[in-house]
Amino acid sequence: MRILLIAVDKLRQPFFQDACALYVRRLRPYYTIATAEVKAAVGGGAASTEAESILKRAAGSLLWAVDGSGRQLSSHDFAAKISAAEAAGTTSLALAVGGARGLHPSVIARADFRWCLSALTFPHEMARLIVWEQLYRAAKINHGEPYHR
Repeated sequence: MRILLIAVDKLRQPFFQDACALYVRRLRPYYTIATAEVKAAVGGGAASTEAESILKRAAGSLLWAVDGSGRQLSSHDFAAKISAAEAAGTTSLALAVGGARGLHPSVIARADFRWCLSALTFPHEMARLIVWEQLYRAAKINHGEPYHR
């Protein structure tokens, strides 16, 4: 399965860049991995342009939105959700991570699933790292490998 992480804005802090790169490398044996960075919108009306870019990149994929009002999952439940998507024949999964203002309502409306990482609020760079780490943890769980213990 191909996993595409669509994220608003760039990773600016070197420690987030390094950590995300680490998990992307770890995920490559399990999935085809890609990242698409969408330019952050400037001004209120520009947010729809941000959303259009996200939706264009997610076209043809199962889309999961990382959203604070979504459903929280345990790591095992998240792994099971990925496994179920694969079993259903999903060949491309896109996960959308918003910027400082979150995701535009049109992205939320298009999403096949809304995933809440936590009741806590995280900077969008940290949210990206958490998504990559949880994808890696799910891959290890689904392959019966020991990382998740």
